[in-house]
Amino acid sequence: MAKCCFGVDVGGTTVKIGCFDSAGTLLDKWEIPTRKEEGGKYVLPDVAASLKKYMAEKGIPMKGVYGIGIGVPGPVLPNGTVEVCVNLGWGHTDIIGTIRHEFHGVHIAAGNDANVAALGEVWRGAGKGRKNAVMVTLGTGVGGGVVLNQKIVAGTHGMGGEIGHIHVRDEDQDTCNCGGRGCLEQTASATGIVREARRLLRENPETESPLRGLEEVTAKDVCVYAAQGDELSLKALDIMAFYLGRALAGIAMVVDPEVFIIGGGVSRAGKFLNDKIEKYYHEFAPLSKSKSEIVTALLGNDAGIYGAAKMVLD
Repeated sequence: MAKCCFGVDVGGTTVKIGCFDSAGTLLDKWEIPTRKEEGGKYVLPDVAASLKKYMAEKGIPMKGVYGIGIGVPGPVLPNGTVEVCVNLGWGHTDIIGTIRHEFHGVHIAAGNDANVAALGEVWRGAGKGRKNAVMVTLGTGVGGGVVLNQKIVAGTHGMGGEIGHIHVRDEDQDTCNCGGRGCLEQTASATGIVREARRLLRENPETESPLRGLEEVTAKDVCVYAAQGDELSLKALDIMAFYLGRALAGIAMVVDPEVFIIGGGVSRAGKFLNDKIEKYYHEFAPLSKSKSEIVTALLGNDAGIYGAAKMVLD
Protein backbone atom coordinates (compact mmCIF):
# COMPACT_ATOMS: atom_id res chain seq x y z
CA MET A 1 0.00 0.00 0.00
CA ALA A 2 1.02 3.63 -0.43
CA LYS A 3 2.64 5.17 2.61
CA CYS A 4 0.79 7.54 4.91
CA CYS A 5 1.73 9.85 7.74
CA PHE A 6 0.03 11.14 10.87
CA GLY A 7 -0.34 14.67 12.16
CA VAL A 8 -1.04 14.99 15.89
CA ASP A 9 -2.12 18.19 17.66
CA VAL A 10 -2.02 17.85 21.45
CA GLY A 11 -4.35 20.28 23.19
CA GLY A 12 -5.28 20.78 26.80
CA THR A 13 -8.69 19.13 26.36
CA THR A 14 -8.40 16.88 23.30
CA VAL A 15 -5.75 15.45 21.01
CA LYS A 16 -6.57 15.86 17.32
CA ILE A 17 -5.12 13.29 14.95
CA GLY A 18 -5.12 13.23 11.15
CA CYS A 19 -4.02 10.59 8.64
CA PHE A 20 -2.55 11.98 5.40
CA ASP A 21 -1.31 10.43 2.18
CA SER A 22 2.14 11.24 0.79
CA ALA A 23 0.71 14.13 -1.24
CA GLY A 24 -0.65 15.78 1.89
CA THR A 25 -4.31 14.95 1.38
CA LEU A 26 -6.23 14.48 4.63
CA LEU A 27 -7.68 10.97 4.54
CA ASP A 28 -9.18 10.70 8.01
CA LYS A 29 -9.25 12.53 11.34
CA TRP A 30 -10.39 11.85 14.89
CA GLU A 31 -9.94 13.02 18.47
CA ILE A 32 -9.12 11.45 21.83
CA PRO A 33 -9.34 13.01 25.30
CA THR A 34 -6.20 14.58 26.76
CA ARG A 35 -5.64 12.76 30.04
CA LYS A 36 -3.61 15.17 32.16
CA GLU A 37 -3.76 13.16 35.39
CA GLU A 38 -0.51 12.36 37.19
CA GLY A 39 1.54 15.00 35.44
CA GLY A 40 0.23 14.18 31.98
CA LYS A 41 2.02 10.83 31.87
CA TYR A 42 -0.80 9.23 29.85
CA VAL A 43 -0.85 11.73 26.98
CA LEU A 44 1.84 10.28 24.71
CA PRO A 45 1.03 6.62 25.46
CA ASP A 46 -2.62 7.39 24.61
CA VAL A 47 -1.52 8.93 21.31
CA ALA A 48 0.58 5.87 20.49
CA ALA A 49 -2.26 3.50 21.41
CA SER A 50 -4.77 5.43 19.27
CA LEU A 51 -2.44 5.41 16.27
CA LYS A 52 -1.78 1.67 16.60
CA LYS A 53 -5.51 0.97 16.93
CA TYR A 54 -6.22 2.97 13.76
CA MET A 55 -3.40 1.20 11.90
CA ALA A 56 -4.75 -2.19 12.95
CA GLU A 57 -8.29 -1.30 11.85
CA LYS A 58 -7.08 -0.02 8.46
CA GLY A 59 -4.49 -2.73 7.91
CA ILE A 60 -1.57 -0.28 7.85
CA PRO A 61 1.76 -1.96 8.65
CA MET A 62 4.55 -0.11 10.46
CA LYS A 63 6.50 0.13 7.21
CA GLY A 64 3.48 1.81 5.66
CA VAL A 65 3.85 4.86 7.94
CA TYR A 66 6.22 7.50 6.60
CA GLY A 67 6.21 9.62 9.74
CA ILE A 68 4.41 11.04 12.77
CA GLY A 69 4.44 14.77 13.48
CA ILE A 70 3.33 16.13 16.85
CA GLY A 71 2.50 19.66 18.02
CA VAL A 72 2.40 20.36 21.77
CA PRO A 73 1.56 23.47 23.83
CA GLY A 74 5.06 24.40 24.93
CA PRO A 75 8.54 25.34 23.65
CA VAL A 76 10.08 22.32 21.90
CA LEU A 77 13.86 22.12 21.79
CA PRO A 78 15.66 21.02 18.59
CA ASN A 79 16.16 17.52 20.04
CA GLY A 80 12.39 17.02 20.40
CA THR A 81 12.17 17.52 24.15
CA VAL A 82 10.32 20.07 26.25
CA GLU A 83 11.41 21.43 29.61
CA VAL A 84 7.83 22.19 30.60
CA CYS A 85 4.28 22.11 29.20
CA VAL A 86 2.16 23.79 31.85
CA ASN A 87 -1.16 22.99 30.14
CA LEU A 88 -0.33 19.27 30.12
CA GLY A 89 1.34 19.05 33.51
CA TRP A 90 4.64 18.01 31.92
CA GLY A 91 8.09 18.66 33.25
CA HIS A 92 11.03 17.55 31.12
CA THR A 93 9.57 15.22 28.48
CA ASP A 94 11.24 13.50 25.53
CA ILE A 95 8.46 13.58 22.95
CA ILE A 96 10.37 12.13 20.02
CA GLY A 97 12.06 9.44 22.10
CA THR A 98 8.81 8.30 23.71
CA ILE A 99 6.94 7.96 20.40
CA ARG A 100 9.93 6.48 18.57
CA HIS A 101 10.08 3.70 21.18
CA GLU A 102 6.60 2.63 20.05
CA PHE A 103 7.15 3.13 16.30
CA HIS A 104 10.58 1.77 15.42
CA GLY A 105 11.92 2.99 12.08
CA VAL A 106 9.25 5.67 11.70
CA HIS A 107 10.34 9.30 11.30
CA ILE A 108 9.12 11.38 14.28
CA ALA A 109 9.04 15.18 14.48
CA ALA A 110 7.80 17.51 17.23
CA GLY A 111 7.14 21.23 17.48
CA ASN A 112 5.31 23.92 19.41
CA ASP A 113 1.61 23.83 18.58
CA ALA A 114 1.39 27.48 17.46
CA ASN A 115 4.42 27.09 15.17
CA VAL A 116 2.99 23.87 13.78
CA ALA A 117 -0.40 25.51 13.13
CA ALA A 118 1.40 28.33 11.30
CA LEU A 119 3.12 25.77 9.07
CA GLY A 120 -0.26 24.17 8.37
CA GLU A 121 -1.78 27.50 7.31
CA VAL A 122 1.18 28.24 5.04
CA TRP A 123 0.98 24.79 3.49
CA ARG A 124 -2.76 24.36 2.98
CA GLY A 125 -4.51 27.42 4.41
CA ALA A 126 -4.50 31.21 4.20
CA GLY A 127 -0.78 31.30 3.43
CA LYS A 128 -0.89 28.75 0.62
CA GLY A 129 1.50 29.72 -2.15
CA ARG A 130 3.63 31.85 0.18
CA LYS A 131 7.04 30.91 1.57
CA ASN A 132 7.29 33.38 4.43
CA ALA A 133 4.51 34.02 6.93
CA VAL A 134 3.82 34.88 10.55
CA MET A 135 0.70 33.53 12.21
CA VAL A 136 -0.87 35.19 15.24
CA THR A 137 -3.45 33.18 17.16
CA LEU A 138 -5.88 35.28 19.19
CA GLY A 139 -7.62 33.06 21.71
CA THR A 140 -7.54 32.88 25.49
CA GLY A 141 -3.94 33.96 25.05
CA VAL A 142 -1.90 35.09 22.06
CA GLY A 143 0.13 32.44 20.26
CA GLY A 144 2.30 32.79 17.22
CA GLY A 145 4.39 31.00 14.67
CA VAL A 146 7.08 32.10 12.24
CA VAL A 147 7.57 30.25 8.96
CA LEU A 148 10.45 31.27 6.67
CA ASN A 149 11.08 29.50 3.37
CA GLN A 150 8.26 27.11 4.43
CA LYS A 151 10.23 26.03 7.53
CA ILE A 152 9.34 26.67 11.16
CA VAL A 153 11.65 29.07 12.97
CA ALA A 154 11.66 27.68 16.50
CA GLY A 155 14.85 29.37 17.71
CA THR A 156 17.67 28.09 19.91
CA HIS A 157 15.47 27.53 22.98
CA GLY A 158 12.16 26.79 21.27
CA MET A 159 10.93 30.31 22.00
CA GLY A 160 10.58 31.44 18.38
CA GLY A 161 7.05 32.69 17.71
CA GLU A 162 6.19 33.59 21.33
CA ILE A 163 4.54 36.74 20.01
CA GLY A 164 2.10 36.98 22.89
CA HIS A 165 4.88 37.81 25.32
CA ILE A 166 6.38 40.73 23.45
CA HIS A 167 6.30 43.70 25.84
CA VAL A 168 4.08 46.41 24.36
CA ARG A 169 2.48 48.36 27.22
CA ASP A 170 4.59 50.06 29.88
CA GLU A 171 1.67 51.33 31.95
CA ASP A 172 0.15 47.87 32.45
CA GLN A 173 0.66 46.90 36.10
CA ASP A 174 -1.07 43.51 35.99
CA THR A 175 1.14 40.43 35.83
CA CYS A 176 0.94 38.17 32.78
CA ASN A 177 0.87 34.37 33.08
CA CYS A 178 4.50 34.38 31.95
CA GLY A 179 5.47 36.50 34.96
CA GLY A 180 6.02 39.67 32.95
CA ARG A 181 3.93 42.81 32.61
CA GLY A 182 2.55 44.64 29.61
CA CYS A 183 2.65 41.59 27.32
CA LEU A 184 0.75 41.66 24.03
CA GLU A 185 -1.31 38.73 25.31
CA GLN A 186 -2.72 40.89 28.10
CA THR A 187 -4.30 43.26 25.58
CA ALA A 188 -4.79 41.46 22.27
CA SER A 189 -6.20 38.11 23.43
CA ALA A 190 -9.90 37.38 23.95
CA THR A 191 -9.19 37.70 27.67
CA GLY A 192 -7.43 41.00 27.07
CA ILE A 193 -10.29 42.44 25.03
CA VAL A 194 -12.74 41.62 27.83
CA ARG A 195 -10.35 43.08 30.40
CA GLU A 196 -10.13 46.31 28.39
CA ALA A 197 -13.91 46.53 27.95
CA ARG A 198 -14.48 46.08 31.69
CA ARG A 199 -11.93 48.80 32.45
CA LEU A 200 -13.67 51.20 30.07
CA LEU A 201 -17.06 50.38 31.62
CA ARG A 202 -15.66 51.22 35.07
CA GLU A 203 -13.93 54.41 33.98
CA ASN A 204 -16.80 55.72 31.85
CA PRO A 205 -19.97 55.17 33.92
CA GLU A 206 -21.83 57.83 31.95
CA THR A 207 -21.27 56.15 28.59
CA GLU A 208 -24.18 53.99 27.45
CA SER A 209 -23.30 50.60 26.03
CA PRO A 210 -25.16 47.30 25.45
CA LEU A 211 -22.24 45.67 27.27
CA ARG A 212 -23.62 47.01 30.54
CA GLY A 213 -26.67 44.81 30.28
CA LEU A 214 -24.67 41.60 29.98
CA GLU A 215 -24.18 39.27 32.91
CA GLU A 216 -20.79 38.26 31.52
CA VAL A 217 -18.98 40.15 28.76
CA THR A 218 -17.14 38.08 26.11
CA ALA A 219 -14.73 39.08 23.36
CA LYS A 220 -17.38 38.04 20.84
CA ASP A 221 -19.83 40.52 22.44
CA VAL A 222 -17.26 43.32 22.15
CA CYS A 223 -16.58 42.51 18.48
CA VAL A 224 -20.28 42.26 17.60
CA TYR A 225 -21.24 45.52 19.32
CA ALA A 226 -18.19 47.28 17.89
CA ALA A 227 -19.32 46.30 14.39
CA GLN A 228 -22.74 47.75 15.26
CA GLY A 229 -21.14 51.06 16.21
CA ASP A 230 -21.12 50.88 20.03
CA GLU A 231 -18.68 53.57 21.16
CA LEU A 232 -17.24 51.75 24.14
CA SER A 233 -16.82 48.42 22.29
CA LEU A 234 -15.13 50.25 19.42
CA LYS A 235 -12.71 51.86 21.87
CA ALA A 236 -11.83 48.51 23.45
CA LEU A 237 -11.21 46.94 20.05
CA ASP A 238 -9.24 49.96 18.89
CA ILE A 239 -6.88 49.67 21.87
CA MET A 240 -6.36 46.00 21.06
CA ALA A 241 -5.70 46.78 17.38
CA PHE A 242 -3.27 49.58 18.30
CA TYR A 243 -0.98 47.32 20.32
CA LEU A 244 -1.27 44.35 17.95
CA GLY A 245 -0.62 46.56 14.91
CA ARG A 246 2.45 48.01 16.60
CA ALA A 247 3.72 44.53 17.50
CA LEU A 248 3.25 43.31 13.91
CA ALA A 249 5.17 46.34 12.63
CA GLY A 250 8.07 45.42 14.88
CA ILE A 251 7.96 41.80 13.74
CA ALA A 252 7.90 42.93 10.10
CA MET A 253 11.11 44.90 10.61
CA VAL A 254 12.84 41.68 11.65
CA VAL A 255 11.10 38.94 9.64
CA ASP A 256 9.46 40.81 6.72
CA PRO A 257 6.88 38.07 5.96
CA GLU A 258 4.72 37.99 2.86
CA VAL A 259 1.64 37.65 5.02
CA PHE A 260 0.41 37.88 8.60
CA ILE A 261 -2.24 35.22 9.28
CA ILE A 262 -4.70 36.01 12.08
CA GLY A 263 -6.23 32.91 13.68
CA GLY A 264 -7.99 31.88 16.88
CA GLY A 265 -11.50 32.61 18.09
CA VAL A 266 -11.13 36.40 17.89
CA SER A 267 -10.23 36.15 14.20
CA ARG A 268 -13.89 35.35 13.46
CA ALA A 269 -14.44 39.13 13.50
CA GLY A 270 -12.81 38.93 10.04
CA LYS A 271 -12.13 41.94 7.85
CA PHE A 272 -13.66 44.35 10.35
CA LEU A 273 -10.92 43.49 12.84
CA ASN A 274 -8.15 43.06 10.25
CA ASP A 275 -8.79 46.55 8.87
CA LYS A 276 -8.30 48.04 12.34
CA ILE A 277 -5.08 46.10 12.89
CA GLU A 278 -3.85 47.04 9.44
CA LYS A 279 -4.42 50.75 10.12
CA TYR A 280 -1.96 50.74 13.00
CA TYR A 281 0.38 48.28 11.34
CA HIS A 282 0.81 50.71 8.46
CA GLU A 283 1.21 53.63 10.86
CA PHE A 284 4.04 51.94 12.76
CA ALA A 285 5.76 50.46 9.70
CA PRO A 286 6.37 53.49 7.44
CA LEU A 287 9.70 52.30 6.02
CA SER A 288 8.28 50.69 2.88
CA LYS A 289 5.10 51.16 0.88
CA SER A 290 5.10 47.43 0.16
CA LYS A 291 3.79 45.75 3.29
CA SER A 292 2.79 42.29 4.43
CA GLU A 293 -0.83 41.41 3.81
CA ILE A 294 -3.02 40.69 6.86
CA VAL A 295 -5.44 37.81 6.31
CA THR A 296 -7.70 35.53 8.35
CA ALA A 297 -6.72 31.88 8.92
CA LEU A 298 -8.70 29.27 6.97
CA LEU A 299 -8.02 25.86 8.51
CA GLY A 300 -9.49 26.47 11.97
CA ASN A 301 -8.85 23.59 14.37
CA ASP A 302 -7.29 21.48 11.61
CA ALA A 303 -4.25 23.76 11.18
CA GLY A 304 -2.29 21.82 13.80
CA ILE A 305 -2.72 18.38 12.24
CA TYR A 306 -1.85 19.75 8.79
CA GLY A 307 1.28 21.41 10.10
CA ALA A 308 2.30 18.33 12.07
CA ALA A 309 1.98 16.20 8.94
CA LYS A 310 3.96 18.72 6.91
CA MET A 311 6.87 18.45 9.36
CA VAL A 312 7.38 14.79 8.54
CA LEU A 313 6.50 15.04 4.85
CA ASP A 314 9.37 17.53 4.54
